[in-house]
Amino acid sequence: MSNKVFFLFVERNIYLIFACQILRKMTHKYDFLVIGSGVAGMSYALKVAEANKGRIAIICKTTLEEANTTKAQGGIAAVTNLLVDNFEKHIEDTMIAGDWISDPEAVRQVVTGGPDCIKALVEWGVNFDKKEDGSFDLHREGGHSEFRILHHADDTGAEIQRGLMEAVRNHPNIDVLEHHFAVEIITQHHLGIRVTRRTPDIVCYGAYVLNPKTGKIDTYLSKVTLMATGGTGAIYATTSNPNIATGDGIAMVYRAKGKVQDMEFVQFHPTVLYNPAETHPAYLITEAMRGYGGILRLPNGEEFMQKYDERLSLAPRDIVARAIDNEMKIHALDHVCLDVTHKDAEETKHHFPNIYAKCLSIGIDITKEYIPVAPSAHYMCGGIKVDLDGQSSIRRLYAVGECSCTGLHGGNRLASNSLLEAVVYADAAAKHSLEVIDQYDFNTKVPEWNDEGTMTNEEKVLIAQDIKEVGQIMSTYVGIVRSDLRLHRAWERLDLLFEETEHLFKRVKPTKEICELRNMINVGYLITRQALERKESRGLHYTVDYAKHALDKKK
Repeated sequence: MSNKVFFLFVERNIYLIFACQILRKMTHKYDFLVIGSGVAGMSYALKVAEANKGRIAIICKTTLEEANTTKAQGGIAAVTNLLVDNFEKHIEDTMIAGDWISDPEAVRQVVTGGPDCIKALVEWGVNFDKKEDGSFDLHREGGHSEFRILHHADDTGAEIQRGLMEAVRNHPNIDVLEHHFAVEIITQHHLGIRVTRRTPDIVCYGAYVLNPKTGKIDTYLSKVTLMATGGTGAIYATTSNPNIATGDGIAMVYRAKGKVQDMEFVQFHPTVLYNPAETHPAYLITEAMRGYGGILRLPNGEEFMQKYDERLSLAPRDIVARAIDNEMKIHALDHVCLDVTHKDAEETKHHFPNIYAKCLSIGIDITKEYIPVAPSAHYMCGGIKVDLDGQSSIRRLYAVGECSCTGLHGGNRLASNSLLEAVVYADAAAKHSLEVIDQYDFNTKVPEWNDEGTMTNEEKVLIAQDIKEVGQIMSTYVGIVRSDLRLHRAWERLDLLFEETEHLFKRVKPTKEICELRNMINVGYLITRQALERKESRGLHYTVDYAKHALDKKK
């Protein structure tokens, strides 16, 4: 055999080996598997990484920086100015905003754990704005009795994300897997054991994850799994959330027969920038702008919040959102306005540089003109039910951040409590999982995913259309104001989409798009069903069939 022929033979075989490796499904083992890359997922990963108890993988649906956290403008609430503020005030504000159905233990844990978690964020490199004397420059937002919102200009979430990303990328114990999509968590079900909602001891062994390079679904075995997949805003036609907020973690846990709670409490942010060209995400006009002195007005300049609440524009979000929704319906408007023209122009630019620049980019100078705003799906107060350690009803599975239901928010989230909840519960989950991880091992009996099937262009078009339809159904029938009639209509239409999508999922090659569609339908169903089950108006759930508030005294 000549040298040329020999080298061609070797080259061909190397290529074949490489090709086989690409096409082959892989099994990976990580001590800690983190699904999601916002403040919840990354702060948990850093906490367990610092303990040197094993390897951590962070599964990112897109890139590490794309998360709901990045979009959080206002800030993070915490009691840091003890001269005027205290834990009891923050606890009471949270209970009031939550319509008195928040879990008091969860509220106390989050509020009292706040200062230490702020310290941890600072140590990881997060910068918060300070005054000349070195103390934090605190804002006040709707529902808060004191100035206690730590911030970084008007892009606090982006700054927290930046600081945590730098720490995560520099930690040798953490692997970041971008553009990987978690399809299902692995339980006894995948071992051929029948699992129902009454099964007493469901266990999570990891997750099946779609590999973008091979198009195959790999098996990720873990000793401990953390769900930190964020919210559900993208299932609505307009949302302040990015497109990735499709409720993936909640849907996966529900399908695995885990407990999901309080899904009816969807928070609509009262003020996102009205711009039909931007709906996913719509640009958020932070609550801090109303804390700064912004006034809600009709386009003709008339104030209206005095008709709804004595706190005016600083009333809790559910009240403000319903007020705006009502005024828009009364006057046949597609938006109302937020006015900061009476404030000092240079001060406005200083406090809200990004909002100023964004509005200016579409021809609005906020120092001279009203900002057009409308409510938009913003935050999920319910989710995967967890205990004080962040443990779900499924063993070895934790949930932290917006995808979880800790009990903190109750019927309505107090502004800027979400980032605080994420870091406090990430800390609690990290401490608990480090205590128990030595008891666990990898389950090597887990089978590979069967990913046979094909996907045609026609099917891709159908999926895209169905995603739009979910948004229309949710916004029309399961929005700020609800009724049993509207909810039943949503149920019927979602049920039809569910049957069609499940049939399609069983015969096609899994893709990120069809998996997202399944999750969106699952989450829409949960919101609708739990809204129907709550026979009262409470917190964010307002229904015309039970218009009188649950706590109102009977006349």
